[in-house]
Amino acid sequence: MKSLVEHARAFRYRADFASDEYRKLAEGQFPEALFITCSDSRVIPALITGARPGEIFELRNAGNIVPPHGMHLVSGEAATIEYALEVLGVRDIVVCGHSHCGAMGALESGADLSTLPGVSAWLELARPGLAPEITGGCEDPSLRGLAQLNVRNQLSALTDYPAARRRLEEGRLRLHGWYYQVDTGELWELDRDGRFREHPC
Repeated sequence: MKSLVEHARAFRYRADFASDEYRKLAEGQFPEALFITCSDSRVIPALITGARPGEIFELRNAGNIVPPHGMHLVSGEAATIEYALEVLGVRDIVVCGHSHCGAMGALESGADLSTLPGVSAWLELARPGLAPEITGGCEDPSLRGLAQLNVRNQLSALTDYPAARRRLEEGRLRLHGWYYQVDTGELWELDRDGRFREHPC
């Protein structure tokens, strides 16, 4: 923690706050995309995308889950999606899953989450859609198939949000599915045919 605090205190000296870039940030934010991904500490959206401050609006939670629209009266996820679309006017939403995901691993293994009731209830939102891929004996530690199916499912859940559905119908919104391999840096993208592929740079 000491190193983190020291870097935070010194940030203003490392960054060029006299530049126009940071002055403009005080005037408001105009992100290009909403980036929905896992809260896993190994997945850092700005590092992966090279985004500068103000370029992406982030939504992070265990398992990059988009809860069904209308399921909860109060939801940070629903509020973030609504704000990104209705106020910030983002034209792209990325749902990014990743390898070696603890949330996907817990679902795959059927882990006992009785001491983690909040985690258990949250992951139940994803379980039904992942049931065809859950075998309880996956030989791939990266859980690629499960994580990629989860991305597809969350993209589908997004289309039930009125603000997203309306913009999709009007051609004002694009949805993107990504899968990030944490140990190699590989990025797989969901193609129109529903398959994930690693595209060359």
